[in-house]
Amino acid sequence: MSENVVHLHKNTDPAPVTTLTVVPEPAPTKPAPLWVRSGRAVRTAVTHEHTKTGARALARHTLFVAGGAKIAAKRTWDGRTASRYERMFRAAEAAGNHELAVEWEERGQRYRRDRHQRRMDLLTSPVDAAKGVAVGAGMSVGSLIALGVVMAVATKDASDVFTPLMATVDFINLLITIVRVVWGPALTLGPFLALLALWAVGKHQQAAPAWALPDNVRNGEGEPITPSIVVKALRDLGVSALRTAIKDMGDAGASMLGPIRIAGCGVEVDVTLPSGVSTIEVQNRRRKLAENLTRHEHEVFITIPQAARTVRLWVADSGALDEPIGPSPLVTDDTMTANYAKGRAPWGQDLRGDAAALSLYQRHLLITGLSNQGKTAAMRSLALWLALDKSVQFLMGDLKGVGDWAMFDGLATTLIQGPTDEHVIQVTEMVEGAVDEMNRRLMAPPGTVFPALIVLVDEAQVAFMCPLKDEDGRFYGGSKATSRYFMAVRKIHNQGRAVNVLMWQGTQDPTDQNLPKLVREGAHTRASLALGTESQARMALGDKAVDGGAAPNLLRPGLDQGTLVVASSGIDIPKGQSSITVRTHYVDDDGAEAITDRAKAMRDGVTTLHVIERGEERDPLRDIFSVLGDASRVLTQDVLKRLAALNQDAYGKWSFIDLKRVLDGTGAEPYKSDGRMVVGRDRVARALTNQGDKGSASASE
Repeated sequence: MSENVVHLHKNTDPAPVTTLTVVPEPAPTKPAPLWVRSGRAVRTAVTHEHTKTGARALARHTLFVAGGAKIAAKRTWDGRTASRYERMFRAAEAAGNHELAVEWEERGQRYRRDRHQRRMDLLTSPVDAAKGVAVGAGMSVGSLIALGVVMAVATKDASDVFTPLMATVDFINLLITIVRVVWGPALTLGPFLALLALWAVGKHQQAAPAWALPDNVRNGEGEPITPSIVVKALRDLGVSALRTAIKDMGDAGASMLGPIRIAGCGVEVDVTLPSGVSTIEVQNRRRKLAENLTRHEHEVFITIPQAARTVRLWVADSGALDEPIGPSPLVTDDTMTANYAKGRAPWGQDLRGDAAALSLYQRHLLITGLSNQGKTAAMRSLALWLALDKSVQFLMGDLKGVGDWAMFDGLATTLIQGPTDEHVIQVTEMVEGAVDEMNRRLMAPPGTVFPALIVLVDEAQVAFMCPLKDEDGRFYGGSKATSRYFMAVRKIHNQGRAVNVLMWQGTQDPTDQNLPKLVREGAHTRASLALGTESQARMALGDKAVDGGAAPNLLRPGLDQGTLVVASSGIDIPKGQSSITVRTHYVDDDGAEAITDRAKAMRDGVTTLHVIERGEERDPLRDIFSVLGDASRVLTQDVLKRLAALNQDAYGKWSFIDLKRVLDGTGAEPYKSDGRMVVGRDRVARALTNQGDKGSASASE
């Protein structure tokens, strides 16, 4: 019997009153009926993970037998009929390969003719077999009796004549006894052995529904790439014409596939698409194709080989691309040297696991990508290798200025480091100095060989975006004909290669503003790390490479650091492709310093300039006016000679291009007189007057 609990509540009113409240205790809960508890236990047991796993295992192995029987029946049917030839004929016809279709049709007809002949031979085979048995038996008995006669003569016992014959009869009797003993167990075990064989076939082919397979197989983790998987992935790609063509093929699409080849940490296969299906339709569905192949998008690469209507699929092993590659040979081999003209820089590995080496001979270089993806490290590894050729000279501008190139101090002729506008001015003048050196080399006798001069600018987008003007009103940045950095780069791109003056640039997040079209298309070797969009990929590599399957915009920022898509004639690219993907070696700062120390030891000693020295400030337009004298017009060649005589340091390396650059836009541009280019004195005078008026107006403001 439950007890009641009494609670006392004291009222807080001025006249205190105490009240009593009786609260009964809750009645105890009754235990659930036995049948309810039993039902819960059964439900728990049925829904337990071990129960589900066991049920799937039982269903799986049972279905392996049924699947194996189906596969064995199909193989038997193919072996006894002409269905295989029919399938291959229809597949070749659906693929539009009429020559192959005719060949398979001829093979099918030959098979039917031979089969008919075998069946006709069966009509006479019993008689022939009986005759053969009779003749064989007679000859055998005769041989045994002859052997017995020989034995009887030797033993002088007439009973030995039938000894060989009786021994043969006894042996046959023994065989019959053995068969009688074995026949019963064989009949009992035979069905079980047959089921075991069918189970083995089904297990090997995983011939069971997906729900019954183990988790690792059902999820596709590490699943090898087989022809059936590739065909299924293509069939389910969402291209109706492709799905219909595969359905109509007698071999279910197997004839579309070339051999599946092991290629590095993955496999490679060429797929010949049926008529009516474009390669771009497959390229545009890369993610879905990867998922159909139970891979991530970055583990599947689609390129266009030389063969028409064909796509080449490279499928990585699951997780293989997340594994690092080995160290650079520059670090592991301290005896390595470089040869600018004939050697190749060890840059990394391609997706097949083969060494990727790049020739730098007379090739301008452009590397771009998003920030912090390994651009500087990739370009620095090339410069480190080239530094091991003691004839190579470097002019370097690092517009990031955090010390990534500090180890080239004492190795580069010029090394400017810093992100400010003043550093951009210094880098611009450095590149213009390289243009002067290029012009000097171009004036040398034909056949003169010059050492390589590498003009390297990292974070070049800072230079293109610089808003400053010089004293003549010309922008340092920009992409106009009056932009100093842009025009200097363009001049080296146009003529520098012939005299081994090469432009290397590294930029990030390319746009038309920070990487002008003429500059990016002037590079012979174009490489890109991860980018954000396809339009940026086209800026970085060009339309041809992207149309051919290059997709740096599909690389994973932060995860695919150091992975480059390269378009260049200086690297071995598979035939028919326009680009190649390279996983570059990473050389850290300590390794880079060790390599540059070796490079410095190969040289007599290089004094590195960190600031471009400027000479006396001169006004080129005023100097031009002064050398014209009293003549109304002077030939441009004579103007250049007089300027050089006036100041050799300032004008000694001037060419007609420099003279035209100064006069362009002033109204005093060189013009033709009697078929020769001249400079007019009156025009230059008016230009000076206009320049003075502009200066006065600016001062008054």
